[in-house]
Amino acid sequence: MKILRFFTAPLAVLAVTLSAPAFAHETAGSSEKVTVLQDQMLKNVPGKKALMIEVDYKPGQESIAHMHQGTAMAYVLSGEITSQVKGEKAVTYKTGEYWYEAAGSEHLVSKNASATKPAKLLVFMVLSPDEKVLIPLQN
Repeated sequence: MKILRFFTAPLAVLAVTLSAPAFAHETAGSSEKVTVLQDQMLKNVPGKKALMIEVDYKPGQESIAHMHQGTAMAYVLSGEITSQVKGEKAVTYKTGEYWYEAAGSEHLVSKNASATKPAKLLVFMVLSPDEKVLIPLQN
C-alpha cells in the first residue's frame, strides 16, 4: 500500500498541473476545496469524458444545494460525509463507503458530518464536455 501511495501522489499532482486547474465553488461563508485530479475524453464512449475530483471539507463545512448534469459516483476517502439527493433520505457515509447519483439528480445536502474533523471525498463523473459539473439550485 505504501508503494501505491508513493506513485499515486506525484501522478495526482502532475494530473492537476497538466490537465486541469484546481477550482472551488462558494458555500455559505466559505468554500470547500475542489481539486480536479483527471479530466479525460473517453475513446470508447464518443462525446463523453471522465472527470475525477477530490473534495476537501473543513469541519462543519457543506456544499450549496446543486445538480450535476453528468453521472456521479462518490467515495469517502476520510471522515464522514452526509449526502441527500431529492426524494431520498439523508445518509451519512463513513470512510470507505460510497454512493451513486444519476445524471440530473438534485443534490440537496453534501456536507462534512463532523464539526471537529475534516473529511475528504473522491468523485468520479461521466459527462459531455459541454455539461456543467455543478449547477447551483435556486432556493
